[in-house]
Amino acid sequence: MNRRTFLLLSTAGLLLAGPLRADDRTFYTPGLAETAIEAGEVVILDFWASWCSTCAAQERVIAALMAENPAYRRKIRLMVVDWDQHGDGTLSRSLKIPRRSTLVALKGQQELGRIVAGTGKAEIKALFDAALAAAG
Repeated sequence: MNRRTFLLLSTAGLLLAGPLRADDRTFYTPGLAETAIEAGEVVILDFWASWCSTCAAQERVIAALMAENPAYRRKIRLMVVDWDQHGDGTLSRSLKIPRRSTLVALKGQQELGRIVAGTGKAEIKALFDAALAAAG
């Protein structure tokens, strides 16, 4: 495969994955994540900002992963925490979130893993797989 073909196929794959569907994620409001955590749900918190290029790269990878594996949609609750609104809030402080573009997987109070500013498909997939395994 030549470079041009590779680039065209890679770009097409990203475009086909598209943005996350509205039903793939929930936007955080105070108390929402805390209630899910208290209930022992498997949650991935995505500390995100609309202006953050790293967040956008993570979103593209997450969309592609969710398209590839429907079990992520069924068993994991993806919750987006708007950094501009809640970055200095109780949830961010209690989890010691250092910055936007942080992904944290939890099952109840137990942290399964976190990624800070990482955009690699393999590392994000590993986080989602850990969450999926915890969900059973």
